[in-house]
Amino acid sequence: MPKSAQPLPSLSVRIDLESEGRIGPGKIQLLENIHATGSISAAGRAMEMSYKRAWDLVDELNKICGQAAVERQTGGKNGGGAMLTPFGLSLVERYRKIERAATTAARKQLMALKADIGKPRKAAAK
Repeated sequence: MPKSAQPLPSLSVRIDLESEGRIGPGKIQLLENIHATGSISAAGRAMEMSYKRAWDLVDELNKICGQAAVERQTGGKNGGGAMLTPFGLSLVERYRKIERAATTAARKQLMALKADIGKPRKAAAK
């Protein structure tokens, strides 16, 4: 593959909040998966994590944010499910906007990094 066809290095954005809580790509992906599947367990399986781990992350997010990002729905023929609250939808949208803005701001430096990676080292002078 020609060097110019290779994708740029990518950024991962982690937001550290005052309350010692963190919101990063994993939690946001989990929220997106819950939104897509309507299920915490299905969202966790899509990320190769247990229901307990997925629920713990959802619970942590709800506590960090001081409001629910996910609501469980009980009952029903299939045993209920889960859905993002309006706040949860907003959280995902805002995070993705922050992520895009950071990538745009760093694009020039990412291009320079890509150009530097894999360059042959200059031999040291003898």
